Amino acid sequence: MRVSVLDVGSNTVRLMVADAEGGVPLPVHTAKWRLRLSEQVEPGGPIPEECVRQLVRAVRSAGRTAERWGSESPLAFATAVVRNAPNRREVLRAVRTETGVRLCTLPGEVEAELTFLGARRWMGWRSGPLALLDIGGGSLEVAFGRGRLPDFVASLPLGAGRLTHEFFDGQDPPPAESVRAMRRAVRHQLRDVAARVRWEGPRTAVATSRTFQQLARLSGAAPGRHGPFAVRELHRADLRRSLDRLAELPAARRAALPGISAPRAAQSLAGAVVGHTVMKLTGLRSVTICPWAIREGVLLRHIEDGSSWWAEIARQSDRTTLPASVPREVCASS
Repeated sequence: MRVSVLDVGSNTVRLMVADAEGGVPLPVHTAKWRLRLSEQVEPGGPIPEECVRQLVRAVRSAGRTAERWGSESPLAFATAVVRNAPNRREVLRAVRTETGVRLCTLPGEVEAELTFLGARRWMGWRSGPLALLDIGGGSLEVAFGRGRLPDFVASLPLGAGRLTHEFFDGQDPPPAESVRAMRRAVRHQLRDVAARVRWEGPRTAVATSRTFQQLARLSGAAPGRHGPFAVRELHRADLRRSLDRLAELPAARRAALPGISAPRAAQSLAGAVVGHTVMKLTGLRSVTICPWAIREGVLLRHIEDGSSWWAEIARQSDRTTLPASVPREVCASS
């Protein structure tokens, strides 16, 4: 069985086509289209018409690419930048009408559940009680669980792109007071979630997302060319030093640092602030960088549970008001 998943993120649209061999998604082709929506959309604001046209072109190209590689229409979803837009329904309708691809928006809590599933399958049962951290452009997802899917999830408006716009807009590099103000705001938002993670006492902690991958590389982890099976860890003390380093530099000079890509250089400091703060408040001294995340989680749910759960996701996405989570028969382990 060949399946594909399309992830419309804050910066990039990513397609993964995979074969489901033995219940494991084995990628056969990947492609990406860089739209940088987060740079063109105010946090919580509408998506401009030109951005919608760019998104339509990218999704149309992704659908055709998936078809060429022998997959049906991709399981397509958009994260916070589309989910939080007041014209969300119009955007989804335009994409479906122009491309034939049914793009869905996932509640943040469902994003966390699916990302946790991907991380759990990668790390295995040996990892025991597992904590997950994922920094996106618009939100931070936190999850904890002992089984296939998490017992506890949270989605907070602490994405690296969102915070950069809110606290550092026009400041490059930002003054120390702006960095401190961001840290205070992040600490306030994380207080209850961090207390829950500390109380649960995870045996293993993992971090996903490009933000964490790049921060780990900056802090000394192996480069991507070493492959997905290289063990990569991010230590809190190293991240603190990287945070101070990023705070001293404008975005153009951050892009020259190991692991920091030019498109993400501007938001790398905010990502470091969120990453360090959440690790400190949860008591995590280190996290393992997990290469599997939400795209793999979507494919795994499709492989393991069939297509009915995604059909329910799509129905929920068509509603005017997005629910906090989809029904437990969709999200919970059967």
